[in-house]
Amino acid sequence: MGLSRLAALHGVATSYSPSADVTVSVPDDTVTAVLAALGVDAGTPAAVRKALDAAEATAVSRLLPPTVVVWSGEPLPAALTALPPDTALTIELEPVPGETAVLPVRLTQVVTSVKTQAPAAPAEQPPAADPAESADPSAERAPAAVQTPAWWSEPPAGVHRLTVRTPDSRYAAVTLVVAPARVPQPPARVHGFLVQLYSLLSARSWGMGDLGDLADLAAWSGRSLGAGFVQVNPLHAAVPGRPTDPSPYRPSSRRFPDPVHLHIESVPEYGHVRDRAALDDLRQDAAALSEAVLNKGALIDRDAVWELKRQALELIHQVPLTPGRRAAYCDFLAEQGQALEDHALWCALAEVHGSDWHTWPEGLRDPRSPQTARARAELLDRVDFHCRLAWLTATQLAAAQQTARDAGMPVGIVHDLAVGVHPAGADTWSQQDAFARGMSVGAPPDAFNARGQDWGLPPWRPDVLAATGYAPYRGLLRGLLAHAGALRIDHVMGLFRLWWVPEGRPPTEGTYVAQDAEAMLAVLVLEAHRAGAVVIGEDLGTVEPGVREALARRGVLGTSVLWFERDWDGSGGPLAPERWRQDCVATATTHDLPPTAARLSGDYVKLRHRLGLLTHSLEQELAEDATDTAEWLACLARLRLLPEGEGDEEAAVRAVHRFLLRTPARMVGVWLPDTVGDRRPQNLPGTWDQYPNWRLPVADAEGIPVTLEELASSPRLHRLMEVLNPRPERPGSRTAPPGARHR
Repeated sequence: MGLSRLAALHGVATSYSPSADVTVSVPDDTVTAVLAALGVDAGTPAAVRKALDAAEATAVSRLLPPTVVVWSGEPLPAALTALPPDTALTIELEPVPGETAVLPVRLTQVVTSVKTQAPAAPAEQPPAADPAESADPSAERAPAAVQTPAWWSEPPAGVHRLTVRTPDSRYAAVTLVVAPARVPQPPARVHGFLVQLYSLLSARSWGMGDLGDLADLAAWSGRSLGAGFVQVNPLHAAVPGRPTDPSPYRPSSRRFPDPVHLHIESVPEYGHVRDRAALDDLRQDAAALSEAVLNKGALIDRDAVWELKRQALELIHQVPLTPGRRAAYCDFLAEQGQALEDHALWCALAEVHGSDWHTWPEGLRDPRSPQTARARAELLDRVDFHCRLAWLTATQLAAAQQTARDAGMPVGIVHDLAVGVHPAGADTWSQQDAFARGMSVGAPPDAFNARGQDWGLPPWRPDVLAATGYAPYRGLLRGLLAHAGALRIDHVMGLFRLWWVPEGRPPTEGTYVAQDAEAMLAVLVLEAHRAGAVVIGEDLGTVEPGVREALARRGVLGTSVLWFERDWDGSGGPLAPERWRQDCVATATTHDLPPTAARLSGDYVKLRHRLGLLTHSLEQELAEDATDTAEWLACLARLRLLPEGEGDEEAAVRAVHRFLLRTPARMVGVWLPDTVGDRRPQNLPGTWDQYPNWRLPVADAEGIPVTLEELASSPRLHRLMEVLNPRPERPGSRTAPPGARHR
């Protein structure tokens, strides 16, 4: 009982329910290991008693939790309304981002009564909301008259410092997060493309897709196809090395983008490099890389691409910045602060000592040690180089989003936030106290994976996040949202709880650790509201009860994939389109699933058979897949969405997207490879070197790579897009030829 009580006080589960009628107990050794990672000794019965006494004493004596959340226009949390009378509250307001505060602004309030005040007379009520901000009829509304204590005067939205002093001299200083009720919403209906950026090569790419190609795709699809967004994979900084982990979901840092995505010729200093011969040689080598991928069947080689781009950027770095460019760079350095300096220093140290900081000389493993300070001075030029790369990448990210908006996209670029980071990367080095040591994030056993999953990603410590006012999380979100029209959050359930797996144990012996979901959501809503960005949660798989409802209340869209949407409470057949949820992005597939053509044909079953991934015989799995596909095709025919009749694969792909348009989904995403009949998944879960995950270019039905220019002129693509955007082209929509650079 003592261990269970101690675990509960620290948000560590001692059991979990994989289904409604099943409860699984977590091994005591797992609970003890997880508590140890949270700084709690539970190794012996005596240690458990001591830790439990300390935790309960803290819970009783604590005036407020480390972070308090207030939602604008909603009742105050119990933590504030339970304060004793005559308690003094002082709120030190956070400066508005982008503005300079000369002195801290403080608000002082006194709790005159703990009773909740009834709604005031009409003259004292807050003014009605601007109708322009309330156009969405589906949006949940806060109560028209919120009951709040008479003493409360709500501060502006932000992350503030709250100090509390009671009449008996008890004192607390905590973080106060005041957040809008909901994140911004997309238009009533918008469609766009989903694509892995590296896979989108143009005739000018250096062996993989880049930010220039992203801007081109946005400009063309926004102007010519009426697309409202382009969603890409995470563009986070990767761990360097040969070979680099190609997965964009296991980065070195989520806070800063990877300069491998730079379009080299768009860097202003490129035209002033003196050694033109060296640049020309690099461009020829880059053209050879692209030629090998596009015409010779080679895989995308991120390491080779980066080696060429790094050499080019070294030459560019020798060009002095103009005064205006220097001023802009200095502004960027000041804005990013210590986080960027730490990231750039890690990159510089990795060049000398390797990319796993755990193997560095002992003094350098601590980012705040005297040895690291000396290394910072010795490597100043390299630190500046990596800071410059982060700035250049940020400017091209901004340019891509501006291009998208200029093309008429109401959302623009949708960026992706990975669920975690590589254990040896820059983030874990610079924020060591914030990560749980000896732990990895994963997933428990379920119907699709009886052995569970271990993703090899160390989790943040919820207690440290709360104690720091969620500073690492806030900085991460602010950086990602700076140039985004929307943000997709991979495994959004992680805002509520994560499955922790102790090092050396199988995923089946993990357990859930709870987050302060209210605080995580409040920070997310606040930062998205400041950026004017939509938020999309990837909520596929096992979802804890109440999670989708909590996300929807805050305006966070979910993700609905056609093949998973079935009437599980009824017949089990395809879910009727009108019964789909509205607050979602509806798609036919994702990067972890087979393209629609492979799904319809059963090719993906044969692929999994060749790789030894099937759990039953090929004949049985093909039969089950054929039955499932036949149900969907019959549904499409019944709804008269397949006028061409069965047997036409391309027509069936169009019918699938007609079905998606029948749903009330706010956003409809088209997997870009689906537009040309690509059959190869970008990632095949459960494989490592057996399949070329994250290294395939967009290709046609025969597996022949297709460039961005060829996509723009593809009859198959245009036939599919006529389904989503049947309107005639707007005048002037082709003022620039497909593939032209937009800067």
